[in-house]
Amino acid sequence: MALDSKTAPRERTGNRRWKLVRGNLDMYALLIPGVIFLLLFKYTPMYGIVIAFQDFNIFGGIKGSDWVGLEQFRKLVRSDEFLRVLFNTLLISLYKIVILFPIPIVLALFLNEVRRMVFKRTIQTIIYLPHFLSWVIISGLFINILSPIGGLVNELIRSFGGQPVSFLTENHWFRSVVVFTAGWKEIGWNAIVFIAAIAGIDQEQYEAAAIDGAGRIRQMVSISLPGMLPTIMLMLILRIGSLLEAGTEQILTMYNPLVYKSGDVIGTYVYRMGLGQQDYSFSTAVGLFNSAVGFLLIVIGNMLSRKFLHRSIW
Repeated sequence: MALDSKTAPRERTGNRRWKLVRGNLDMYALLIPGVIFLLLFKYTPMYGIVIAFQDFNIFGGIKGSDWVGLEQFRKLVRSDEFLRVLFNTLLISLYKIVILFPIPIVLALFLNEVRRMVFKRTIQTIIYLPHFLSWVIISGLFINILSPIGGLVNELIRSFGGQPVSFLTENHWFRSVVVFTAGWKEIGWNAIVFIAAIAGIDQEQYEAAAIDGAGRIRQMVSISLPGMLPTIMLMLILRIGSLLEAGTEQILTMYNPLVYKSGDVIGTYVYRMGLGQQDYSFSTAVGLFNSAVGFLLIVIGNMLSRKFLHRSIW
């Protein structure tokens, strides 16, 4: 009898779920192309991870390569070059988080206060258009602008009596260029997410605050910012999860051997080792390390958000 009392609720739950599935078969059918895409292009290639534990031979293939266990990871930890690359990756990512992450939030808050819709939409269009340009185009643009010979920036420096600066070939300047160009491209697009978050706030809160005598700055601080907080935390967690990415495509199109010391990140290092030196096992081990740390950072970020905000983002 006790067994029946335990199994009956489970059976009722199972029946309700099956009825829910049967009642929405058309919706579940829409999932099939996406599931097939994920299986073919996301999960199936994960089989190639095994070469991180092999001394991979391109002619022998996965089955014909020798198994070396964790040797590639030992090589990774002992590599002085990888430690330098890891330091560059963390430093550039932290620069982008500390400097670039707050700017779209502030931009969204002030754009929300603009009452003339034509002006507001014009500004939004102008600032998010660079997002649609590829890094190849943007890199070519800034290479010309920052060129020490005939570049706009250096011509201005010369006009004020200064000496031209080689921004893209000096380690002292390269990280600053990377952060600035990333902000120029993405700040406007990221602001749209926060503008949408503000649009979801109940407008009656603003009306009540105005009746109580709260000014626009006070409304911004007490209503808009708290209303954006879940979105801010979600975007921050996603940004932390990609901490070891640091803009591989961007740096790959802008850097050169002269700035490997300050600009080489994990993604570009994997590219150089894998395709440049054809060390596929080592580059796969580096990529696997990168992905594992990124996943761990996302989990930790979600745990912290649940602890301090008393809610889980996921």
